[in-house]
Amino acid sequence: MFDVKTAADFMRKKLTTLAPETDVLEGVSSLLKDNISGAPVVDTDGNYLGVFSEKCCMNALTASVEAANEAGLHLSRVREFMTHKLITLTPDVDVFEAIDDILKRHISGAPVVDDKGRFLGIFSEKTAMRVLIAALHDNLPGTHVKSYMNTDSERIIHEEDTLLDVAHRFQETPYRRLPALKGGKLVGQVSRRDVLRAEHRIAIDVATAAKRDDASGSLKEAAEQKLVGPFMDRDALTTVPSTDMLSIAQMFLSSPYRRLPVVEQGRLVGQVSRRDLLEAAAQVLRPKPQRRGAETLYLSGVAASAPPSLG
Repeated sequence: MFDVKTAADFMRKKLTTLAPETDVLEGVSSLLKDNISGAPVVDTDGNYLGVFSEKCCMNALTASVEAANEAGLHLSRVREFMTHKLITLTPDVDVFEAIDDILKRHISGAPVVDDKGRFLGIFSEKTAMRVLIAALHDNLPGTHVKSYMNTDSERIIHEEDTLLDVAHRFQETPYRRLPALKGGKLVGQVSRRDVLRAEHRIAIDVATAAKRDDASGSLKEAAEQKLVGPFMDRDALTTVPSTDMLSIAQMFLSSPYRRLPVVEQGRLVGQVSRRDLLEAAAQVLRPKPQRRGAETLYLSGVAASAPPSLG
């Protein structure tokens, strides 16, 4: 019998929060500084109002990138800011070994490649939720990563795509990382955070350029102050302290969210992330028999002169 925990058992109580009147650029800086993908928004009494996520940030900042593009400012291409050296998995790795691996390395997922470096899919925290639900429901043993990896072609980008291309792709899809391919082979990866850092810098450049006498109307409009409140996600899923682990896993699986604010009587009391859930479930769900270790590959840099990753 599994020891099924509730949100109260593993939620985080020390959180970075934002106020609705926080300037968007300050809010983005806070997320980047604390290395988090989103923050709950609360009023002065601690009442929960919504979530300011990486996707919310992009919705607020992409207008600056579009204005910069129209003004002829340089927009980086994927090959200039993607991560070149990646941790990857092979398709025959046991799923529980893969979960252990992404937890140990503090990453939210890993590309799956064959022995020739050809991209096959992504094994992520969200696909790991399917493993947890199967184990909790049916006490099933582990199987291979290839049975759970995400193979959606909509998440694939190419090294010549621009920052604006990738920003739009992130806005249109629920994914947090996009693999970059060349000739069907994995050559790098771009995360939302990579794009957010680049967009944040461009937004600052646009704000500076907008102060010039000859600045275009689009630059001036893009540089106008934006507040967190209008861009936060007011409809983001939340949970309560008594929600059990299986229900939380199902909420993550059926939604694009990586974090669930824990709310009690309207007040924010904590937060549960996919990683929190995976870590809490790891001990009780890991099958007992010994298995071979995960076969992890390391991609070397594509070129020694490649610009460093932003992530």
